[in-house]
Amino acid sequence: MKDRNYAREIYLAGDCFWGTEKYLSSLPGVMETEVGYANGHTENPSYEEVCTKTTGFAETVHVTYDPQVLPLDFLLEMFLEIADPTIVRAPGDQYRTGIYYTDTASGTVVRTVLQRLARTLDDPITVEVQPLRCFYRAEEYHQKYLDKNPNAFCHVSLDKIEKAKSAFVNPSLYERPDEASLQLSLTPQQYAVTQENETEPPFTNAYAAHFEKGVYVDITSGEPLFVSADKFESGCGWPSFSKPVDPNVLREITDDSHGMHRTEVRSRVGDAHLGHVFPDGPEESGGRRYCINSAALCFIPLEQMKEEGYGYLIPLVEKEG
Repeated sequence: MKDRNYAREIYLAGDCFWGTEKYLSSLPGVMETEVGYANGHTENPSYEEVCTKTTGFAETVHVTYDPQVLPLDFLLEMFLEIADPTIVRAPGDQYRTGIYYTDTASGTVVRTVLQRLARTLDDPITVEVQPLRCFYRAEEYHQKYLDKNPNAFCHVSLDKIEKAKSAFVNPSLYERPDEASLQLSLTPQQYAVTQENETEPPFTNAYAAHFEKGVYVDITSGEPLFVSADKFESGCGWPSFSKPVDPNVLREITDDSHGMHRTEVRSRVGDAHLGHVFPDGPEESGGRRYCINSAALCFIPLEQMKEEGYGYLIPLVEKEG
């Protein structure tokens, strides 16, 4: 157990607390989790009473975390990956999305994260944000339920839980520019690729045959996507990578355009079209080939990474020898 002097706490509610607890407990920097019932209007409710939807309690996970490893804004961004921030529930519904804080500084961070998120959504945010009024620990059989019952139904996919284990790129450090800024900052080709899903010509693009040590970041937001240690020559004419720096920085979407069945890859923060991923990469590296447009990337050389804010990725770059 890490030094408890660093520990902070937050209470997070989003659908069934079984899956939410399992996901949150998988995040590096989360020290402890327990499930229970928050901000209702009775005392010491049972699960059966909460299920009547008359007690006002939300199924909630009490999260104790190390802010030096997992800052609160990072934790909240990851939580909102699996908790719908726009879902409309009846008042008092136990499955509503809620964030309950115990100090004013945490409340400020919560509101800042939700305000930033709101700028990227079409629907209004419905997250219940309140100071914690009360929390009652749930029955023992609910604690670590999916560890005890791994085949139980869960609203959080196993893929999401696995990705949570490798989360270390904080999306709160990066932001998608508005449309006007994108049009000014991107070249016509960069705009066509990232915003209009175009593909640049093979072999003649900037990073197809580029193998300098460094990190490749999203041209729109600056979020790191790939490091040179995971780049390989595939012969396809575009930069090829065996994996991203963090599996959470990419979005994979089914793409049936142009009469083909492919998997499109987009960036998390910038929502930029990057390219596609194929199952024909090096087997020793996982068997995947991320075929990425150079126009969607900006390369930061190893010697500039620290001053550009990517110093924490240097060990990943230097592992290539």
